[in-house]
Amino acid sequence: MSDPVLRLAGIEKAYNPGKPNEVHVLRGVDLTVARGEVVALVAPSGAGKSTLLHIAGLLDAPDKGSVEIGGEAMQGRSDRRRTATRRSKVGFVYQFHHLLPEFSALENVMLPQLANGISRRAAKTRAQELLTSVGIAERADHRPAALSGGEQQRVAFCRAMANAPRLLLADEPTGNLDPKTSDRVFDALMALVRETGLSALIATHNLELAARMDRQLKMDQGQLSEL
Repeated sequence: MSDPVLRLAGIEKAYNPGKPNEVHVLRGVDLTVARGEVVALVAPSGAGKSTLLHIAGLLDAPDKGSVEIGGEAMQGRSDRRRTATRRSKVGFVYQFHHLLPEFSALENVMLPQLANGISRRAAKTRAQELLTSVGIAERADHRPAALSGGEQQRVAFCRAMANAPRLLLADEPTGNLDPKTSDRVFDALMALVRETGLSALIATHNLELAARMDRQLKMDQGQLSEL
């Protein structure tokens, strides 16, 4: 696979290493995600998919192995450099939206841009465009408590996309929604991903949603295989 946006090689991760309750979560995981590719990561709770996503997104470090994002090797990089890479190249979406309750939908999408040095005017324009693209422009001035679960998650998608990342990492992004809302929200996410051409690694236990992605991987006993 040429020019992958994400490359993981030999990733190992254990919790409580060297102790009687040591748990090996990841055992030599290799993974590449190509430019524009959407990959499903299928695994039950506790299988290590969240750990893998955190390592891929530079929120955690592996015990062994290497991480490359956009061709840049991240091992040995300073915390400052890792933070800068994560902020500019990676977007995150979680099962729970984690929107800031005191800010409107528009402001929640503006905030990561402002933190990245974007002017307030440009950040507002970008946020408005993103909210329009997922069909909730009319809800821009509402705070999260006034939004439905599906609307909140669409705002979270927009926030993850705000800084135009190269890679989107999503951990059960529709797992907290009812089936009908889940389908509608997933459609909005996929449309946004396809329109922007970015790469995505999306963890889900929903096989129907996984089947709509380009490739499906299964995590079992700390290793990945094709589904």
